[in-house]
Order: sequence, then structure tokens, then C-alpha cells
Amino acid sequence: MNKPMLAQIEQRLPSLSTAESKVAQLILAQTHAIAKSALGDVAQLAKVSEPTVIRFCRSMGYDGWPDFKIKLAASLMVGVPYVHSSLSASDGTAALAAKVLDNAVSALLRVRNDINADRLDDAISLLDNARRIEFYGVGNSGIVAADAQHKFFRFDVSTVAYSDTHTQLMAASLLGPNDVLVAISHSGRSRELLDAVKLALDNNCPVVAITASNTPLAQLATVMLRADTQEDTAIYSPMISRLVHLALIDVLALGLALKRGHDVSRVLEKTKQSLRDRRQA
Repeated sequence: MNKPMLAQIEQRLPSLSTAESKVAQLILAQTHAIAKSALGDVAQLAKVSEPTVIRFCRSMGYDGWPDFKIKLAASLMVGVPYVHSSLSASDGTAALAAKVLDNAVSALLRVRNDINADRLDDAISLLDNARRIEFYGVGNSGIVAADAQHKFFRFDVSTVAYSDTHTQLMAASLLGPNDVLVAISHSGRSRELLDAVKLALDNNCPVVAITASNTPLAQLATVMLRADTQEDTAIYSPMISRLVHLALIDVLALGLALKRGHDVSRVLEKTKQSLRDRRQA
């Protein structure tokens, strides 16, 4: 999410139904208590039905009460506030470093708290069973795609990264149901990338998307991994989103390594051995 949970709830209040508004107002008034409460208790305190509480959670973009409750509790425990510190020309070096690093830490914590474990499991399972994995990204996301390819090929997986949009279109037309396309995009609106994704889907190739919520790419994805960051990419080149995307790639890579266990350890040892003789003592 681009905003803290409580700020988002407060902003959405006018658009909620009367019953859902009761749930929202209760959460805003008794946040810490509600974060520890069961579904039935919340419904009773808000004087609404349990399905109304669930509808409220889904209106806010969560899978249900358990998902909402976990994210709410996590947001209350985060030590770094969800604040986006804008840089200004008057900032000294110390302020510049603090703002850049604070923004990066806040973004990573936000994504950690928003992680959907079921979606991660689905994505890792798709990657584990894939005959071939292709990573697509444009611009800065192309750099993330290249990093992903560098991580995954060491697991003895047939994999490639493409950042050229014409190549993406041609390659996507050759993908099939036994392959996986991982599409990476901060905006989720790159027309050429979306065209490649649609081609892959037409061939029944599953698509794992690392992108922001409520984007065209998120809506197309077989599995969407949410990577919401607060960043003005109209002025600056995406920086925080790149760090978040790289972190999610690491999660996928390590998840695949753990799933494959000893086989991955053996393959990684072979790749490390190939480099040992190339290093100076």
C-alpha cells in the first residue's frame, strides 16, 4: 500500500457503506485492541455481522480478516515510520543519506508487512515446475530482470532475461504452459510489456508479476506479488521500487532453493568451484 493502513482507512471512510464504516471507525478508535481481537468480537463491538467485517477487509484490498489482522498488527510493530521524506536542494550530505536510506528501509518494511504467503508459495511452485523461466523488464526493471536471471541460472534452471521489447514479444510467442514468465514493472503500465504478457497468456504460459497494486499488469497476472512503493517516478528514476523488486526476487530465489534442497546445494557448489581457480590468492 502507498499509505499507512490507518491513513488509508481514514481516507476511504466516505466511500464505505454504512455498515463497513462502523468497522472502520472501530478500528481507528481502538486500533491496538482490534489488532488482537477475533472476527466475532470485532463484529460484536462494531454492531455488524461477521460477513460485513470480511467485506470491509476485502474493500481495503485484503483477503479477509486473518490477512487484515496480521498486517494491522505488523504495521503497529514497525520501528521505522511509513514516511516518505522528499529530497530538497537545501539538504546537506547527512540529510541526503538519511532520507535516501530511511525511504528504502520504510519501503522494504512496508512490503514485508504486505507479503501474501499464499501468493509467494504459488509463485515458487510455478518456478519449481517450470521447464524454462523468462524474466522481462523495461528500463530500470530490465536491470532487475538481469539480476534475477543471474540468480536463477545457478540453480540449473533454463532461464533468460530480456529488456528489449521487440525481443520480449518474439520470445513470449514461443512460451507455453510448461514455462513461466516473470514480468517486473513498477508502473505496471508499459504497453509493450503488457503485450508480451498477453502473448504468453494466450499460449497458456503462467505469468508471475512483481508490480504495484491495481495496475494493468497486476490484473493480468496468474500470480501477483504486490510491490507498492511511494515514489515520484515522473521526476526521478525509480530507485526504491528497484530495491523492493530485487528483494522480492531474492525471496523467490531462496524459496526455490529451499524447495529443491540438496540438489541446489550440489549445483551451487559446482558453480563456486568453477570460480575458485580464477581468484587470486
